[in-house]
Amino acid sequence: MPAILRALRHAVLAAGVAIPATAQRPATPWPVSTPEAQQLNATPLRELVDRAKSGTYGNADWFVVVRNGQLVLNERIPRDYREISRGKKGPIGCGIDACASPADVNEFNYFHPDYHPFHRGSDLHTLQSVTKSVTATLIGIAMQQGKIRSVQAPLLSFFDGYDLSRVDPRLKKATLADLLTMRTGMEWHEQDQPLDSTNTTLQLELSKDWIRFTLAQPSDAEPGTKWVYNSGGSALMAEVVRQSTGMHADAYAKERLFGPLGIQYHWKTTPTGHPDTEGGLYLSPLDLAKIGQLYMDDGVWAGQRLLPPGWAKEATSRIVDHINPNPASPGYGYQWWRYDRRGTDVWAGNGFGGQFLLVLPAHRIVGVVNSWNVFGTPATGVLGPFIDALLDAAGVAK
Repeated sequence: MPAILRALRHAVLAAGVAIPATAQRPATPWPVSTPEAQQLNATPLRELVDRAKSGTYGNADWFVVVRNGQLVLNERIPRDYREISRGKKGPIGCGIDACASPADVNEFNYFHPDYHPFHRGSDLHTLQSVTKSVTATLIGIAMQQGKIRSVQAPLLSFFDGYDLSRVDPRLKKATLADLLTMRTGMEWHEQDQPLDSTNTTLQLELSKDWIRFTLAQPSDAEPGTKWVYNSGGSALMAEVVRQSTGMHADAYAKERLFGPLGIQYHWKTTPTGHPDTEGGLYLSPLDLAKIGQLYMDDGVWAGQRLLPPGWAKEATSRIVDHINPNPASPGYGYQWWRYDRRGTDVWAGNGFGGQFLLVLPAHRIVGVVNSWNVFGTPATGVLGPFIDALLDAAGVAK
């Protein structure tokens, strides 16, 4: 299950980089430039590319960097996932020659190359839990439209079509903001349990109704008092969007986000037809970078305001200053991470297997890393080196 392992391997591995002037670079609507033309030192980026190509970061398969709205780095690193997956089998799927039945080859098989990391041979790459950050963006858009009045709205007000008679009384005090910041008070065992029947997210993804399953969980804290990584809470965003807008999240995104930004996508659905808002979205890295640019520009794209003024800064702020008592731990906002380094704000989406969307607003940089490190092969995590390479390229002192 992607969200489980994304949380269990918090700094999972990621992709490789190259300067964009390659003959095989896909067509892109981004204006193409070079690092030097955008006042970046290309050397740290080239060095990161070389390490990625050598296998330091495992199955790194794509790296994109945009500065000042200009594409300065873009390379897909070829990986033969048929061979990589061959004979592999485990709790999250089976690879080539390892599946017992054709029915095992499906969208929730995370080892099989038909569906992961690229969808059906396309350029659409699984985002895993970066999906959470994109879905939270839809909630911001709904606020801009007046469909949601406030993140302080009672959480359960979005679930009046569900039987709430057995919901833990403490959950009735939770707000939408509590959901977005993973502080509903719900008891959820994702980061503290192995990938087995004791893991709540594994139970969620095996259930027939993800929303009812999540609403039935007990609470172990008052809302707003305890941060716990909770993919079930992120799955609830699907109904928040549907109830407030009258549209499922994928259709709403097509109309209000992906359409305006010119984004192609695939979005997996749960057994009840809700989009999988905890980890089921696929975008190309070039299109994912557009989400970062939208946040960089305070929710405005091509002159059109999509998000409320100030939403981007609020959503990516350190509402949870540190996710645990360790002062070096990252912060958390509305389904967005904070990996600040060298005195620089770093906003991030983070997904299982090595998916990262990074925004460095002070330096007008958006970075995307994709990879697929799920097969148990040791490799160095790329998140820190990627951030360091971007900061080095921008000339930020160590």
